[in-house]
Amino acid sequence: MPKATHVMLMPGQALLQFLKLEAAGGILLVVASAVAMIWANTPGGDLYFGLLGTKVSVLFGDTGLSKTLLHWINDGLMAIFFLLVGLEIKREVMEGNLSSLSQAALPSIAAVGGMVVPAAIYLALNWGNPFTTNGWAIPAATDIAFALGILALLGRRAPASLKIFLLAVAIIDDLGAIVIIALFYTADLSQEALGLAGLGVIVLVVLNRAGVTRIAPYVLVGVFLWTCVLKSGVHATLAGVALAFAIPLRGREPGDGPLVRLEHMLHPWVAFGILPVFAFANAGVPLAGLSFSALLDPVTLGIILGLFVGKQVGVLATTWMAIRLGLGVLPDGSRWIQVYGVAVLTGIGFTMSLFIGELAFEGGDQSAAVRVGVLSGSLLSAVVGYAVLFLASRREFHTVPAGRP
Repeated sequence: MPKATHVMLMPGQALLQFLKLEAAGGILLVVASAVAMIWANTPGGDLYFGLLGTKVSVLFGDTGLSKTLLHWINDGLMAIFFLLVGLEIKREVMEGNLSSLSQAALPSIAAVGGMVVPAAIYLALNWGNPFTTNGWAIPAATDIAFALGILALLGRRAPASLKIFLLAVAIIDDLGAIVIIALFYTADLSQEALGLAGLGVIVLVVLNRAGVTRIAPYVLVGVFLWTCVLKSGVHATLAGVALAFAIPLRGREPGDGPLVRLEHMLHPWVAFGILPVFAFANAGVPLAGLSFSALLDPVTLGIILGLFVGKQVGVLATTWMAIRLGLGVLPDGSRWIQVYGVAVLTGIGFTMSLFIGELAFEGGDQSAAVRVGVLSGSLLSAVVGYAVLFLASRREFHTVPAGRP
């Protein structure tokens, strides 16, 4: 695991570091997923599922938490992932690629289209079944790390503006996923725990308004907030987002912002630790007895078509509409075929889609259908998106005269 160091990063440097880590982390996600799939389908598969089902308890006297290892990963480690997502969103909104209306308009419109159309496709295929329609948001998500990892394989063949456009769309997509989780995927609520969580949020706001720039007080309150949110019935990962939004962007010295420091510290751990662990814990699908007909299950098919068809149609159509209406312009140095390739890559749902699937069918028997759908749709989007961008870059390399943009 890479060692986190204290380094001052300017906004442009932070973006470059972000892109590099996300790209490398995306490749590691693929490896972790492949290991999980192989292990789950070997004679030692029972050990894989037994490991994830192991009970792990944290006790303080007579009180504490007792959950399976899988739940600790999905509720605990993923809260740190959502903390990082929240930090990225806040930084981009305050001083990055989403800091002005003109910058945010095109990726925002594209992201909304990329959430609405996949959800509509899934609902159309599952209409009339109140249980399976609960998974409507599964194909609406984009995995930043995986998508940027595929785009990074093209190297300099892909304009930097395309990477920034994909990053902006995926970040807004993550914000949409956070809102969806908060509004639609909560269990029965505990008023007492919610009240304590609200108290924790108030303390975070007070720390922010008081100008506290040390990270430790925020983290201590964040642990308390996470515990209360976990007990409340609202998904615990949202505590990470609330904590992120409370951490100040700027410190007392120029370039010494607590938010950027924490983001830089967490990013290697999330990219090379938490996300691969999550992928390893959630990608293992036993394939014994699985036939082609399983792909026609409404849940599986809805996810596959939502990710592979819905995402590209939604992103491309709304991008075209926004540009036609004068709300944005094509990313610098790119062509429509390349924007189409990026639209296809947004269909790589993977981490976020698997996560929402766990919430949508918690305790149900749709786990295999969700995993097969997410893995199939994401794989199709990755392969086709890469092929489109690779062929487009080769054509451009051979046909565009020197000096022409």
